[in-house]
Amino acid sequence: MSYSNAQGLLNQYSQVATETGVMEASPHRLIQMLIDGALEKLAAAKGYMERGNMSEKSRHISWAASIVHGLRMSLDRNAGGEIAANLDALYVYMGGRLMEANKENSSATIDEVVGLLKVIKSGWDAIPQSAAPAAMENQPAMKAARSL
Repeated sequence: MSYSNAQGLLNQYSQVATETGVMEASPHRLIQMLIDGALEKLAAAKGYMERGNMSEKSRHISWAASIVHGLRMSLDRNAGGEIAANLDALYVYMGGRLMEANKENSSATIDEVVGLLKVIKSGWDAIPQSAAPAAMENQPAMKAARSL
């Protein structure tokens, strides 16, 4: 088996594993997976930036920005009160910073967004799965993530 065939099989396995994980994940876990995905895309974007591959850098920053937008759309502004409002503003800020990072080729700006995402992630990671609100199941982002 050639390297390219093995790599293709590995990519297919990874995609199936991810899809299975999404289908079986709780809404709480889906948010964690989205944040992890954004962090992975930003790490890849920095690598592409360092190697001078600007098209892949842009693609991965855009991918991360789409995930951040999805996180923003998953907020329940009615039930979430001040926390949801603060997260909404933070997600808007991060989206803007990612556009700047892409335009200016700024790894420091990517690092800033990574730091913010890690703070949010630590909050989600501290919530026990059993305590995550069941109402999240009906959020548009949850329905969209499950339909992928």
